[in-house]
Amino acid sequence: MPRKRVREDNARLADAVYRRVKDDLFDFRLLPGASLSENEIAARAGVSRTPVREALLRLQREGFVELLPKSGWSVKPLDFERFEHLYDLRVVLELAALARLCAGATGHALDSLKAVWLVSKKERLSDGLEMARLDEAFHATLVQAAGNPELARVHGDITERIRIIRRLDFTQAQRIDRTYDEHAAILRAVLARKEQQARMLLRAHIEASKLEVRKISLHRMHLAHRDARAGLPAEHGRRQAEAK
Repeated sequence: MPRKRVREDNARLADAVYRRVKDDLFDFRLLPGASLSENEIAARAGVSRTPVREALLRLQREGFVELLPKSGWSVKPLDFERFEHLYDLRVVLELAALARLCAGATGHALDSLKAVWLVSKKERLSDGLEMARLDEAFHATLVQAAGNPELARVHGDITERIRIIRRLDFTQAQRIDRTYDEHAAILRAVLARKEQQARMLLRAHIEASKLEVRKISLHRMHLAHRDARAGLPAEHGRRQAEAK
């Protein structure tokens, strides 16, 4: 097989392993401090160790796992201070984007957001994973519409780093409804060129989300550790958390 094809296949497999392990981290099937075996992950995914190692190295760069001398791979504890710093930087970037949007014409750049967020309550979605994707798209589109590609690039990197906890915000129905209301208010303020109002709404929106995901993360970890001691699957605690 040509080397290029081999590299492409390894990259595709590594990406699949990366997404699978990251989902396990998100659902607390892999708890902070848990050991990770390359051989076990490879066997479960039906791949060789090469794409597994590439996936783990990517997760290591993102700060989710670590390689300890003589101990192998393990899941890093959730670093809430690091997430706080990333959220703070995200606020700075998005406020800068709002200033540019409110100072100049946006043209049709925000039309796609109006079709998603300025809808009636009966048109709202309820699926948490889809909402997490749409939430990311809302904030990314605001930044991209500001017309600064470097601003958008850095914002995209932060989005990737906080995704693992950020999507916890959409595991509860009331948070989904709140997000619709807050996104609609922010969007209307931007379209009306009301910068101070848009800034206030955006800052409050992100701060509320940050506090909520921290609370949910701690609660989910508590349930996962409890279930692990009782020999119950991680999904048991997840279902309990989402039922509240």
